Amino acid sequence: MEENLIKIENIRKTYTPGKEKIHALDGISLDIKKGEYIAIMGASGSGKSTLMNIIGCLDVATSGKYYLNKHNVESLNDNELATIRNKEIGFVFQTFNLLARSTALHNVELPLIYSKVSSSQRKERSIAALKKVGLGDRMMHKPNELSGGQKQRVAVARALINDPSIILADEPTGNLDSKTSIDIMNLFNELHEEGNTIIVVTHEPDIAEFAKRVIHLKDGKIEQDYLNGLVTK
Repeated sequence: MEENLIKIENIRKTYTPGKEKIHALDGISLDIKKGEYIAIMGASGSGKSTLMNIIGCLDVATSGKYYLNKHNVESLNDNELATIRNKEIGFVFQTFNLLARSTALHNVELPLIYSKVSSSQRKERSIAALKKVGLGDRMMHKPNELSGGQKQRVAVARALINDPSIILADEPTGNLDSKTSIDIMNLFNELHEEGNTIIVVTHEPDIAEFAKRVIHLKDGKIEQDYLNGLVTK
């Protein structure tokens, strides 16, 4: 039986702006196995962004336990969290988060620079990643010379470059037209078929349909958990 890549036990996240107490996550427990393709959905304020930030080691829970690839995340210090983020998680954001003055090739190389990979290896791996996402002929283009879909493909190539345990995509089609959105989601399908674990955070039902499992959040709790169109929770 496949081991859990992610194990979340009774995670709570509380914010206290002024005298008010906001429970962004209210006792979430969740197992994700290697190779799953999951969409996390929910209205604004449901807790999906908070959950994504905790899964991505961008934030820590107020209480509860989070294990990522057997690492006990809440016990890690800031430097250890940064190392885990760079090694285990490939991020894809709605706004692409590319360096405007750098080529596609350099943008993809960045995580390898932090990992202290040699210059020749960085270039070789980055070229391979850009070819994998269909941008072999756009490597020396800067973001302002690329379409929205091409920018997101650069971001996907950058997410893949460290061979992460998880690709974590936050509203990856939010700035794209419907045709380009389908192209990007088809790319995620291909990556999933190659064995990658993919978590997409989205508010769009048609984007969530690409995933094999859909988790709906409401008021900081898991409201429903769908697997192949069947409600399992």
